[in-house]
Amino acid sequence: MPVARVQPQIDFGLKVVGGDIMAIPGLYQCVQEIVSRQVAKLYLWPQTYEIDILDCSIADKKPVGILHVKIVRAHKLLNMDFLSTSDPYVKLSLTGERLPAKKTSVKMNNLNPQWNEDFKLIVKDPVSQVLQLQLFDWEKVGAHDYLGMQVVPLIQLIPYEKKHFNLDLLNSMDPDDPHNKKPRGQLTLETTFVPFLEDSKKFSGPLDYEGNGGSHSGHENTSLCGTGLLLVNVMSAYDVEGKHQTNPYVTILFRGEQRKTKSIKKTRHPHWNEEFQFVLEEAPIKDRIHIEVMSKRRRIGIMMKESLGHVDINLADVVYNGHISEKYHLINSRDGIIHLDMRWKVI
Repeated sequence: MPVARVQPQIDFGLKVVGGDIMAIPGLYQCVQEIVSRQVAKLYLWPQTYEIDILDCSIADKKPVGILHVKIVRAHKLLNMDFLSTSDPYVKLSLTGERLPAKKTSVKMNNLNPQWNEDFKLIVKDPVSQVLQLQLFDWEKVGAHDYLGMQVVPLIQLIPYEKKHFNLDLLNSMDPDDPHNKKPRGQLTLETTFVPFLEDSKKFSGPLDYEGNGGSHSGHENTSLCGTGLLLVNVMSAYDVEGKHQTNPYVTILFRGEQRKTKSIKKTRHPHWNEEFQFVLEEAPIKDRIHIEVMSKRRRIGIMMKESLGHVDINLADVVYNGHISEKYHLINSRDGIIHLDMRWKVI
């Protein structure tokens, strides 16, 4: 639901000897807008928050491919700063996902920024999902100024085919939004949707590529080549026990990146069923993944953590088999067991 935002209207008239400089056509309105925007940042006006409406039918689906996005450049962006030019960056995400949006770097004092930055987004439904692109003006203090947005429905894409876009930025996707009449510049990007091999025959319509000579049908033995997706589903644990109190959660450490499940209070037999995804440039046949069951409790205002056992898993078996669902005995635990479901999907 839209949030009304009301701010005081202040007259920032500027008089000089011999007359009012604000009498110059167009200058008065320009200064009013710029100064009002800067002054508003100093106060706690009601803010606009972005709330994604999560489509559970998408969130619960399994990944079917990877969307490669290259943010190339932007052109003639709005200048939101008073004494300098905007410091733009781009946020990109897919609708229906719980994952945080990805961001480009910030280009300081530049209304025509060049990024040439690559991103990989996990696709679950290329027929209904939409790539969302939002531009902001970075601010050291306070909220970042909104510059504009655009979207790319994935149904427009042809698998394996790179597509180039020059998009006119809008204030919103509402066709009746009067703010869309104001020019906000352009965003240039390239996209390529690459399905996982096992899902390569699922799509039809605009995403139908089975008639292109079968050029992607003979790769059954390419599990060790190219980009892929490692999926780790933490299912449950049994007989885990702490010295003081058992509030178990799981941490996953892989290639320096840590993920964790939610904490479940006062149980020795937790059930999580939480999936974690890692996009990799090559098969992790020489990698190990560290999975540890932890417990935490607060005592005298201090958070206390305790290990309930861990396991280190060689991922070569996951790569060669494609899918493993196993129960592992936890190291440094008397009877603890953890159930993991792991998959390796290649494109």
